Amino acid sequence: MNVDHVGASHGRVVVIGGGIAGLAAAHRVLRAGRAVTLLEATGRVGGKLHAGEIAGAPVDLGAESVLARRPEGVDLARAVGLGDRLRTPATATAAVWTRGALRPMPKGHVMGVPGDARGLGDLLSAEGLRAVGRDRELPPAEPVDDVAIGAYVAERMGREIVDRLVEPLLGGVYAGDAYRISMRAAVPKLFDAVRAHGTLSEAVHALQSAAAQAPAGPVFMGVDGGVGRLPLAVADAITAQGGEIRTETPVHGLTRRPDGWEIRTDREVLHAGAVILATPAWSASALLAAESPAASAELAAIEYASMALVTLAFRRADIAGTLPAGSGFLVPPVDGRTIKAATFSSQKWQWVADGADDLFVLRTSIGRYGDEEHLTWDDADLVAASLRDLGEAVGLAAKPVASEVTRWIGGLPQYPVGHPARVARIRDAVGKLPALRVCGAAYDGVGIPAVVADARRAADEIDEILATPTLARSTESDE
Repeated sequence: MNVDHVGASHGRVVVIGGGIAGLAAAHRVLRAGRAVTLLEATGRVGGKLHAGEIAGAPVDLGAESVLARRPEGVDLARAVGLGDRLRTPATATAAVWTRGALRPMPKGHVMGVPGDARGLGDLLSAEGLRAVGRDRELPPAEPVDDVAIGAYVAERMGREIVDRLVEPLLGGVYAGDAYRISMRAAVPKLFDAVRAHGTLSEAVHALQSAAAQAPAGPVFMGVDGGVGRLPLAVADAITAQGGEIRTETPVHGLTRRPDGWEIRTDREVLHAGAVILATPAWSASALLAAESPAASAELAAIEYASMALVTLAFRRADIAGTLPAGSGFLVPPVDGRTIKAATFSSQKWQWVADGADDLFVLRTSIGRYGDEEHLTWDDADLVAASLRDLGEAVGLAAKPVASEVTRWIGGLPQYPVGHPARVARIRDAVGKLPALRVCGAAYDGVGIPAVVADARRAADEIDEILATPTLARSTESDE
């Protein structure tokens, strides 16, 4: 096995993991003037951001948009030359398929939590609407360190608003169970507002008032050609600035040395001054088992959900007049359907429509935490189940001219009650290691901006450590 000294004496940083977290961290390291080598186990970079095509039409086979009201993701896109390719959705209208009908997505809520019953239309039953109003009649809640958002909202506004709106919205982000998901971790602004105001209604109205005073701008943005172009552009920027990216290079071990770290791959042993671990939690756990048992154990406890995306292309002539306007619909798990959402990509993104004007592209999502048995089905069965649900929801009877099933096994980390405290313990344990940091979707948010922000934090901390020799040499035990 070769030994490759990749510049430990000059403060070279090795980033392990080539998803958007690792790429953003490597990009940040380079901009600080340090050399960087990024190692990715698979044959491509990007992780869950993956641009592809179906029947010649460009599509995203993973995440398809970036939250624009938080700047880090959009800023990174602009920094790597994608500013002129950023696009807003062509439509922001969506629906909820529940109780046997498509019902308009309500406005004026915070991740499904309403300020009052107005605007909920016929999404809820009469009893469900009355339950929402009871929040104002209850005494203010005592502040808590953490709570499951589903349980908390159900206690104050009834289960129906959770089951019909909060659950499908949170499921679209985390593929999780609202009755397990931490409010503090998943919706921190709402958590803080509830602690300040005591009731959900007052908290939501306070957040809405603050949002109304913020500068106007799009909530979400995409990239012409797919958000999957973002990691490719970041990778190009890294190599253009002298950084190195090695794909098909799984890392099997990390060992600290007096001058930094030893990184073992299939083909060689690398030495570097610092390491950023931007891998899923289970991989980081394995790599840290010897050097930080405490961090490794906490990382191993982070659970993940799996899901599948079913992308379908139809001839426009075959579905003319079938689909409703809007970007698609969400499906509450309580309704017992197979699909959890449908996105009308050709209506949501103009670049998809322009890419093949004789085709109409849509996609469905299947699977969430605790509901993953469908992912063992053959591709054909997942396509058939999607078509069956689409037929019941919107009357779609046409046969697709092409289909693509993308499975994201272990794709989304779960944020149950206690997750923020777990992350704090992980960072405390990792912080006792010399010149090593972790970042990624497992910690402070699964969206692109949150992941990019975490990557920047890790890179900045590593830069500070390397600039302070006593910190870089520290070998305080985490035991």
